[in-house]
Amino acid sequence: MNKQFNWPVRVYYEDTDAGGVVFYANYLKFYERARTEMLRAMGFEQDELMAQQNVIFVVRSVQVDYLQPAKFNDLLEVSAGLSLVKSASLIFEQTIMRQEKILSKATIRIACLDSNTMRPQLIPDFLKQALNNE
Repeated sequence: MNKQFNWPVRVYYEDTDAGGVVFYANYLKFYERARTEMLRAMGFEQDELMAQQNVIFVVRSVQVDYLQPAKFNDLLEVSAGLSLVKSASLIFEQTIMRQEKILSKATIRIACLDSNTMRPQLIPDFLKQALNNE
């Protein structure tokens, strides 16, 4: 895995179930935020990529392991690291941690699509080069 990007996430009441534990699907939201913030930190806004390059990124597949629960008011650290940059897709290895404990691990494959046709398209060279250097 290349350089890892980390993003802090606070668990709000709305993220939890009746038992005060983060609802399993909300981990995907946390992972999404970290990937978005990673791109933003690199100088790429997804709405601008869509408007200027007709590029959107969509989740193609997800494999998540839930190891320990996150709870209301926890401060989490969500990582996003690229393990593979292909011509039209990306593979991220991500974790959610509380202090030094890994709560969840995920491998998420992202596809690059043409925003007009919703068909796969090549990642633009300038973006692919930046991602490969990340």
